[in-house]
Amino acid sequence: MTRKAERISAKDNAWQWSRTGQTRRTLLDAAREVFCEQGFTDTAIVAVVRRAGSSVGSLYHHFGGKTELFVALWEDYEDSREREAAEAVAAARAAGETDPLELFLVGTRSFLEGCWRRRDLIELWMDGDGPPGFELMRRARGREWIRQNSVLLEAGKEPVDRLVVGVLTSVIGEAGREIGTCARKRDADAICHATLALIRRLDPLHIDPLRTAAHPRTH
Repeated sequence: MTRKAERISAKDNAWQWSRTGQTRRTLLDAAREVFCEQGFTDTAIVAVVRRAGSSVGSLYHHFGGKTELFVALWEDYEDSREREAAEAVAAARAAGETDPLELFLVGTRSFLEGCWRRRDLIELWMDGDGPPGFELMRRARGREWIRQNSVLLEAGKEPVDRLVVGVLTSVIGEAGREIGTCARKRDADAICHATLALIRRLDPLHIDPLRTAAHPRTH
């Protein structure tokens, strides 16, 4: 193959990949709208492809079916939130922030802001109307989220350390679900601010279980 032919082939491949990515994105955007309107069970493939201006064959080619499309939409949602939080933390590090808790709070804020932008999807996941095995996938992803938070906080491996990270992750998750039910941005912002304040007040990096047990707080 000549160099000119190689260049043409490379351009053709790049165009094909770009077109494939665009088609997937269009189908995912349409799936988001239809699933959020009708739920998983009541959604028909034909409704998605009609909304996307695509074809049933194209959807099956890119995703395989309704279940795979639903899972792909959820994975896209999770990946986007993780990517945004990671980018926010990286930007804070680049600006000179080194404190693990401050970096964790930066990531938390980014995560919760993303929950507001995707509140329609949060309601969809909360409905519990998904394909078989979906909840198992969510729980597995949740365990990975706890692991990532543990790394970011530079937490230890003792049971108390795992408890603290698990509690913080649960607090953030619950805040995200509450934001998913908000109709006003100011309410979502209030939840975000309250969550950050709660985490600061917990002071998770300086919990001494022995001291707490010996000197319980009185009211």
